[in-house]
Amino acid sequence: MATIITMPRLSDTMTEGTVATWLKKVGDKVSEGDILAEIETDKATMEFESFNEGTLLHIGIPAGETAPVDSLLAIIGKEGEDISALLAGKPADAAPAKEETKVTEETATTPEVTKAAAPATASLPKGVVVITMPRLSDTMTEGTVATWLKKVGDKVSEGDILAEIETDKATMEFESFNEGTLLYVGIEEGNTAPVDSLLAIIGPTGTDISGIAENYKTGGAPQAAPAVAEEKEVASTEKASEPPIVQEPSTDGQRILASPLAKKIASDKGIQLTQVKGSGENGRIVKSDIENFTPQTSAAPAPTSATPAKAETVAAAKPFVPAGEVITEEIKNSQMRKIIAKRLAESLFTAPHFNLVIEVTMDEAMKSRAIINSVPDTKVSFNDMVIKACALALKKHPKINSQWREDAIIINHHVNIGVAVAVEDGLVVPVLRFTDAMSLSQIGGSVRDLAGRAKNKKLLPTEMEGSTFTVSNLGMFGITEFNSIINQPNSAILSVGAIVEKPVVKNGQIVVGNTMMLSLACDHRTIDGATGAQFLQTLKQFIENPVTMLA
Repeated sequence: MATIITMPRLSDTMTEGTVATWLKKVGDKVSEGDILAEIETDKATMEFESFNEGTLLHIGIPAGETAPVDSLLAIIGKEGEDISALLAGKPADAAPAKEETKVTEETATTPEVTKAAAPATASLPKGVVVITMPRLSDTMTEGTVATWLKKVGDKVSEGDILAEIETDKATMEFESFNEGTLLYVGIEEGNTAPVDSLLAIIGPTGTDISGIAENYKTGGAPQAAPAVAEEKEVASTEKASEPPIVQEPSTDGQRILASPLAKKIASDKGIQLTQVKGSGENGRIVKSDIENFTPQTSAAPAPTSATPAKAETVAAAKPFVPAGEVITEEIKNSQMRKIIAKRLAESLFTAPHFNLVIEVTMDEAMKSRAIINSVPDTKVSFNDMVIKACALALKKHPKINSQWREDAIIINHHVNIGVAVAVEDGLVVPVLRFTDAMSLSQIGGSVRDLAGRAKNKKLLPTEMEGSTFTVSNLGMFGITEFNSIINQPNSAILSVGAIVEKPVVKNGQIVVGNTMMLSLACDHRTIDGATGAQFLQTLKQFIENPVTMLA
């Protein structure tokens, strides 16, 4: 059966997209994971992959044209399959001339099918908007509602944060592009649903949306919404008893930088933003700052004594494991963990990996770093020096900076280095764009900023896309040598070990030296052993003599 592919929402603010390039044409075979097209969003141009397999039967948006999110993008099905009924539900001028004639003929003979294929939105009451689970990253196939910030019956304005949605890469705030009353919630907190599942319904207060909810059900039936009047009454009672806190202006007259979610939580908890120190970019106050905030004034005796008791109860909740007993614990896989498993398995089983290892003397690098860090307000790590050295070495050995495609090898002459960062749920790889043009201090500042926001799940999808090479460092954990799995579509990844003090031979004498092991994992489809070895030799020269990076 043919499948309709719609224009995806590839960023949280995207309302329309432009098809930059079609990589498949009508009649081509499509496999799951094939790149169908490059789509230009409001933030970047991203590859859009197919989650279906079959034959590309129809293209709804030609290259260069722009269309709203959820517009008909393509149809995939069996070769020769009749798709006239699917096309009948959209404007005739959007289909090619040959298909238009076919649609006209079929419409005359099968009016009932055409009627059934009409969009469900045609029967929506005036002012009612159906909101579906957005695609917040290019690899997202399903999302988990971490937190609802609005409840049924609440008024919603354009720009309000409706919910926090956990994707395969981060937890992101999802804002409303409509205004009205939240009439229905289709996915409860903690539940997971595929992209385009019914997320919520917004419309005028009192609108009957029971039929709409039934039509949009996917999988299990969503929990019925409480009576709007009842929710409205409860909401008004709460607002009457607990008026929202009025935020005080900054003492210096400057605007207080805070995310919408942080403002909402601060208002609910009665916290003045002027008392909170922001940990985000440019001192921006984020959710974690509010949650970790402790008021300066001492709390009342009763709450103070109650708080430790609660903490003790939580600490005592750890399961007791008797000796000789078999005890297991099941942890539900997060979206991030599922995607990590899928992507790394695909990389390891499709790309023929081989590893090259080289030992680097770090004495000169240690001296250079000490001098650099003596400059006020400058902080550079050994990892920053390795990243800079990699960027310069990649310019000299562009074959390492490549990616494999079935019909060609793509050589990237720009250098975007991904830096692997461990987070609570797994691993993310924020990207330093045009790394070769950055100074050591710029690299250090960017890595600290990206790593901090990665651990707070505040990275944008566009900040984790477009890498041409990856660096993974476990030296801070005392790991001296390890091999990594290639972060595709990159052709190589560098594993950086710890600096070790040990006896070394220098000028025929055994002396104490500092060395570090580097391991380069290469895709043998694009990189040969000699090419990888030459890259490591250049990298070794840059790291052992940091002054050469200025040449």
